[in-house]
Amino acid sequence: MRATSKPISRLDGALRAPGDKSCSHRALMFAGLAEGTSFIEGLLEGEDVKDTAKAMAACGADVERISLRRWKVTGVGAAGLKNPKNILDMGNSGTGARLMMGLVAGQKLKATFDGDVSLRSRPMGRVLDPLAEMGAKNESNGGKLPLTLEGAPLSAIEYTPPHASAQVKSCVMLAGLGAIGTTIVNEPRKTRDHTERMLRAFGVTVDVEEKDGGCRISLEGGQQLTATNVDIPGDPSSATFLWAAGLLVQEGSVSVLNVMENNTRDGLVHAAKAMGANLNVVKTGEAGGEVITTITSIPSSLNAATPELAIVPAMIDEFPLFGVLAAFADGDTLVTGAEELRVKESDRITATVNMLKANGVHAEERPDGFIVRGCGRGGVPGGGIVEACHDHRIAMSALVMGCAAKAPVSVDNVSAIATSYPDFFAHMQALGADIEQG
Repeated sequence: MRATSKPISRLDGALRAPGDKSCSHRALMFAGLAEGTSFIEGLLEGEDVKDTAKAMAACGADVERISLRRWKVTGVGAAGLKNPKNILDMGNSGTGARLMMGLVAGQKLKATFDGDVSLRSRPMGRVLDPLAEMGAKNESNGGKLPLTLEGAPLSAIEYTPPHASAQVKSCVMLAGLGAIGTTIVNEPRKTRDHTERMLRAFGVTVDVEEKDGGCRISLEGGQQLTATNVDIPGDPSSATFLWAAGLLVQEGSVSVLNVMENNTRDGLVHAAKAMGANLNVVKTGEAGGEVITTITSIPSSLNAATPELAIVPAMIDEFPLFGVLAAFADGDTLVTGAEELRVKESDRITATVNMLKANGVHAEERPDGFIVRGCGRGGVPGGGIVEACHDHRIAMSALVMGCAAKAPVSVDNVSAIATSYPDFFAHMQALGADIEQG
């Protein structure tokens, strides 16, 4: 389905951020792996998370939706999980697929994984390699889906991922729960730490040693998870689309409530402030072991600024939107150290550059990033049609750009948005955006 975002001058309002996608995946998996019944409040009900719920049910957990965003999961403990009878279709979710592989391997299950055309294109060797080193077996076509994974009695390893990836780290940690010995993951650069935080909430001892911008994470195999209730905080990645749109228009004020503040996820906030963005972040409480904030944005004139390498992992999902901010800034913005963007739902370096060029912005690819020549506030021509490439973040970034461009911006297919932010259109329109679908 196609959508077109038309220029507007004002956005106003306050909205609650949807539940965090990363935490929602983990809550379902850990609750299903635990002994006892867990209640999950605020679960993101996007297609990606629903696919994880189906996968856990297929492996023997009792997963039930009680009401809107409230779920009940009765785990059967490690000994109670079973081989799924059918293929585990993980849809568009790299997080769901890679973390489930760690769970399957660690619990000595056998499962076949598949996904949509986007997920089938993404490299799974980055998790299959350490799992094989631990003792799991797999059959795949060049390390991509569809593939079959068979767990076995695993041996703990000490592993250093070649690329900063929370998904790889989490996969190895989940496999380590079922391994003999202490599993250690060394991160040269710290990535999002929701797995470590939430495992502790389920009673698992996880040791983390931070050093020189990286981390050494270790856990002992054989630990049993205990059921607990989980309150999912608001997704900072989804919230960025709302407050970024508020920065780019000419008038108004946008507040996003219930936003998780985590230093492994707040890179775009820091990058936007470095560009001169008028952002106000206020702590309002805690949920699920995370700090909760309200973020308010005021229309701002932006100046080009290159993100520091240290914050790249903390904004890895936000670079398409950062490209949009750079397009409305004065000056040239350079992104480096972000080669991981090449293997997301799309090649996000190519897709971001093409999105900008289609709307009159000068942008160039680099092997590990891109350059954007800013058009200044209100200066983006617009008028283009963006290929979403089955990527929800490209689609939403383009529609945000259309709010402040000189001419409407269209996206060829916005169906992927439902994977992570099913309320995106309703939320944008509630603020005053003029977005037509169909």
